[in-house]
Amino acid sequence: MKKIALYVSATLLVLLLIGYAVYHKEIRQLYHVIYLFDEDRIVKNFTNMDAIIPIVEIRRAGEVRPLHPNPQQLPETFLFNSTERILSDWIEETATTGLVVIKGESLLYEDYFLGTDEFDRRISWSVAKSFLSALFGIVVEEGYIPDLNVPASDYVPMLIGTGYEGITIKNLLNMSSGVRFNEDYMDFNSDINRFGRAIAFGQSFDEFAASLQNDPNVEQGTYLHYVSIDTHVLGIVIRAATGRSIQELFEEKIWAYAGFEYDAYFIADGLGEPMVLGGLNLRTRDYARFGMLMRDGGYFNGRQIVPENWVNESITPDAPHLEPGERDSASTWFGYGYQWWIPPQSTETTREFMAFGIYGQYIYINMDKNIVIAKNSADTRFALRSENSDLLALAAFRAIADYVTEKEE
Repeated sequence: MKKIALYVSATLLVLLLIGYAVYHKEIRQLYHVIYLFDEDRIVKNFTNMDAIIPIVEIRRAGEVRPLHPNPQQLPETFLFNSTERILSDWIEETATTGLVVIKGESLLYEDYFLGTDEFDRRISWSVAKSFLSALFGIVVEEGYIPDLNVPASDYVPMLIGTGYEGITIKNLLNMSSGVRFNEDYMDFNSDINRFGRAIAFGQSFDEFAASLQNDPNVEQGTYLHYVSIDTHVLGIVIRAATGRSIQELFEEKIWAYAGFEYDAYFIADGLGEPMVLGGLNLRTRDYARFGMLMRDGGYFNGRQIVPENWVNESITPDAPHLEPGERDSASTWFGYGYQWWIPPQSTETTREFMAFGIYGQYIYINMDKNIVIAKNSADTRFALRSENSDLLALAAFRAIADYVTEKEE
C-alpha cells in the first residue's frame, strides 16, 4: 500500500512539474492578475504592467508637443451636492498617482503621488477606448469603413452566430449593442472578471468576444449598456478592414504626429493582440497631450490628425438614450458619444467631454475654457463610495477649470 501511495505521489509531483514547465507563464500571470488590485500592490502594478502581462509597443516619432510651465495654485475647495469638499483630501482619498492641468499650451499644475513620478507609464483602463475612437475616425476618413450602419459581422465573419451578429458598427461605438454583459468588477463571476481571467491565461480576446450572446430583451440602438468587449470588436473591425495591426496603425496615424513625449504600450493577449478596450499605458503628460489633440479638434502642428468632423460626432449624443441626465435607458447621469462620456449639464457652448477608466483614470476636456486635466489613480474604493466617483471627479475638474480661468481674467 505504501508503494502505491508513493507511486501516486511521485506521479502527481511529476505531472505538477510538467504542468508548471508547460504553463509557467500562464500560472505566473494568473498569480499577478489575482493580486493586481491588492491595496499594498496596486500602485506598483499600475505603473509596471509590462512586468505582469505581455505587451506590444507603440513607438513615438516626430516633434514633441511642448508644455510651457506656468505653475498655478488649484482651488482649496469645491462643491459637490451642495457640500464643500477639500480638493487636497479628494486627491488623497482617491489614491491619485498623477495629476496634470493644462490651459492652452501652458502646464499649470503637475504633481505625482504615492511614490510615482513623471516617467511612469500608467495603465489607462477604459480611457483607452477613447484613443481607439480617434483611430477609428481616421480609418473611416480614409475610406476603409464607409458606412457605420452596417453590421460588424460584415467585416468579421467569425462574429456570425454570436451575440455580435447583425450589430452595427455605430451601435458598438455608442455602447448600444444589446449584447448581454455583466461589467460588475465586484462580482467574481461577472463577464468582465471572466475576461480578466482570460487575460491571465493568455487566451484570445477575439475568441472571448465571440463567446458572448445578445440580450433578447434589449434591441440594439435603444439602450446605453456599457460593454467593454464592444470596443474590442471595433478593434477587430479595424484590423479586418485595413489588413493591418492596431499597433502599426496607432504608430503611423497618431503617435507619429500627435506630439507625445514617450513610447506607449498595450498589454496583449497570448496571440499578441492589444487590449484596445483598456490596456494602453502612457505617461500622465501624454494622456494630457491626447486630450489637447481632441480639445483642438484633432489638429496639431499643421496637421489634421483626427478628422474634425469625427471629433464633433464623437462628443455629440445623437439619440435620446445617449443624452446626459437622468433617464430610464442607462444607470449613469453621463451621456455617451463614440467612446467618449458627455457630462450632465454640459452645453454646446461649454463642450465638455471625458474619458473614464476604472480605479480613477480620467481625461477631462473643456473646449470653452481651453482646459485639459489628466488624472491617474489607484483608487481601490472607486466602486464602493456612497457617492458616484465619476460625478465627484467631474465636480473637482469643473472647479479647477473655473478657478484657473478666473485667475487668468
